[in-house]
This record gives sequence, C-alpha cells and structure tokens, in this order.
Amino acid sequence: MGAGTLTSAARHIPSIEQMRQRPAVIALEAQYGRDAIVEALRAEADDARRALAQGTSIADIPDTIERGAIRRLQEQSAFSLRRVINATGVIIHTNLGRAPLSDAAVARVAEVASGYSNLEYEVGAGSRGRRDIHAERLICRITGAEAACVVNNNAAATLLTLAALAAGREVIVSRGELVEIGGGFRVPDVMAQSGAILREVGTTNKTRVADYAAAIGERTALILRVHPSNFRIEGFTERPSLQELAALGARFNLPLADDLGSGHIGGHHAALRDEPAVRTALDAGAGVVMFSGDKLLGGPQAGIITGKRALIERIRRHPLMRALRVDKMTYAALEATLQPYADGRANEVPVVKMIALIIDELDERANRLAARVAGGALSATIVDGVSTIGGGSAPGSALATRLVELTHASLNAAMLEKALRGQNPPVIARIERDHVLLDVRTVLAGEEDALVEALQRLR
Repeated sequence: MGAGTLTSAARHIPSIEQMRQRPAVIALEAQYGRDAIVEALRAEADDARRALAQGTSIADIPDTIERGAIRRLQEQSAFSLRRVINATGVIIHTNLGRAPLSDAAVARVAEVASGYSNLEYEVGAGSRGRRDIHAERLICRITGAEAACVVNNNAAATLLTLAALAAGREVIVSRGELVEIGGGFRVPDVMAQSGAILREVGTTNKTRVADYAAAIGERTALILRVHPSNFRIEGFTERPSLQELAALGARFNLPLADDLGSGHIGGHHAALRDEPAVRTALDAGAGVVMFSGDKLLGGPQAGIITGKRALIERIRRHPLMRALRVDKMTYAALEATLQPYADGRANEVPVVKMIALIIDELDERANRLAARVAGGALSATIVDGVSTIGGGSAPGSALATRLVELTHASLNAAMLEKALRGQNPPVIARIERDHVLLDVRTVLAGEEDALVEALQRLR
C-alpha cells in the first residue's frame, strides 16, 4: 500500500471523541469509567492503524475499534481467580482449590464478612477479646482435644508448633518421614525456619522405638511424627506406633507432636481405612496434633493445632501466632464446616459426600449427562473408571466410578480438552487412551446445566 493510499485509509479511523459518542461506548462508560474507555479506544485505534500500514483490509473500522475496545475492557476487568467445573474425578484437587465449601459454610462467610463481627471483641464483657478462641469449642468437641488454635495452613501449623516448643533444641524425626509436600516444601526446611534442630533417626524404611530412645539427650525438646500422606512405603518396613512413641516421650518428659496433614476426622469408608484420624492420635497420647482444614475435613484453607492445653497455650503465646493467624472469613467457614461433624451430619460436607457416592448414583448421573450432550459432532459413551481422593490424602485410593467418554468428529482429544478449558466456566477434564473423560463424581450439584451448555456449544 502506498503512502497516499495509507493516508487515505487512515483518515477513516475516527477520533477518540467520535468513538465515545457511539451508543455502545456511551453505555460502557457507566461501567468502566471514562479513562479506561479512552485508553481502550486508543489502543484499538493504534492496532487498526498498524494493520492498515501492513496492508490489511478492514471492512468497518469504527465497528472493529468498538468491538476490540469492548473485548479489551472485558479482559482487563475479569477476575483472575475463577470458578471452574472439576470433572477430573480428583476430589481434593490442590490445583483447583482443594475442598469446595458447603452451602452452609458459604452462607456463614457471607453473613460474617458483609458486616462487623465480634472477631476480637467480648460481647458479654464489652471489652477486647481474643480471636484464637473461635472454632476451638467445636474442634475440641469433635477431636477430644483439651485445646486448639487455628493458623493459615498446615505448614504454618507445623512451623509454629516447632518454633514454640523446640526452637534452639533438637527434634527427633524418622528418616522415613522427612517428606516433601507440594510446591517443593520439605519438612527439614520448615524445621530450619522454626529454629529447631533436626535429629534424624532410623532409615528410610525401618525405624524402631530404640532408635528414638538412643537419640534422646539433654538438648531434645520434642519427638515429631509426620504422616507420609502423599506416598506409601511398602514391603520390608517398620514404624513404631503412636502409643509406643507417646510412652517413650512420657518416660523422658518429652511431648510428642503428630503432623497428620490430611485432617481425617473419622469415618468408615474403605478408602480411608489406612488414614489416621485426629482423635485416634490424641487418644494414643500425642501432645499436639496438626492437620489441614481444606483436605479431608472439607473446609477452608487452615492449619488446625489440637492437643494438651499447656502445649497449645505455649503455641498461642509465640510471636509467630500473630503472623500466621486467620481472618474472620476462615473462622466463619471453619465453624460452619465443623458443626455438621459435631451434630452427626458429616455427609452434608461436599468432600465427605463425594467420597461416599455409590456406583448406582454415579451411573445414573453419567447416563443423564451423556443423553443431554450427545449429538452433532460430539459422541458420549459411558465407561468404568476410578476417582481418587487427592490432596495428599489416602495415597493409592481408587473409588469406582462411571465416566462420560467424549469423542469429537473434528477435534482430537487434546483439542477437545483445550476447548473445554476455554468455556465459561472452564471445564477441567482428563485424557486417557486418547479420549476426554468426565468424572461426574466431582461435578457438584447445580453445575450440571452449565456443563451441558458448555458441551452443547462444541457439538
């Protein structure tokens, strides 16, 4: 395109002020504000000018600029944190936010967060109160602990416990329990940050009570047991029971801390038969037990510290407690999650409900979904499969499920999976045997219509 032609084409690019007078743009100013509108229009006008300079033909320049500005504004104003539909079959999916909250927990968060609360106010006395008492009554009722406090995740719970009970002194840990959790965080690293000194005993596959006893000395402050929640060691292994370690600690007047991680409160589902429960650890003699709020418990992200009152009080008084404490929304969600456990209604918690789903119900849901979406270029077949608990809980668990296997006439599995992620809300599936699979176990109540609409757009 010559200079004269370019100049002629560029003349068709309206001024920013002219663009602002268009009805659709006027309507947008009330939502996004003048400055954002002007910036978006200028950016789109510059893009149009560059396209013309490269010889690109634009049929309707003002409409192109308007549509581009609207799209740009929508992208800029979109929240980065979005709701997605989890059709992977991984119940506690760390990448997808772990445990979904119950309706009751969501309602409590909205109620507490939408106004003022007694977070640190003693209503009866009319004076300043303590935030760390919230949820304690329920935690103790459910677990049998003497006392409890809450911090922002289980790594923080472990860090705070070690700092409060063992800073500058030795903590005895089996080599088989020096685990690494997600994101590259390792128990030895957490211990180093706490100021405690690691004393390794035993071997990767075998550690005996005698190994712990031989390591106890004047500098020993604590025995730490860590639940290897995201892997299993099988075969030629040996590990002392909690009762044995608690008895050893009592003999030398040393507390035993048990980092359970997964937060199993109790229940008899076969997939959880090897998962240690919090109450069991406390009954066995552990002085402190730490666990997550957003794994098997099914609540918000939190690190819950339970145990003997004297030890919990030492933990509460440590300066790190203020840095690691949780806010009113976490307490609200946690209390609403704990209440069903206390009342014998744990099946109201979404994680518990999903684990307990039986194959007949899953088959019905899978067939209903397939019947609604099949047609056109999209085919849906029901196949057997397995769901997993995930989140570093119950490693190796396999829950029988029914899957909707999708194939598309013009999209391969990778392309179809990507197209599902591009929907609103995004649908997160999995690929096996070159087929896209949807596991209805993790599709929550109320999400089926949105999932069907997303799939129908791909037919």
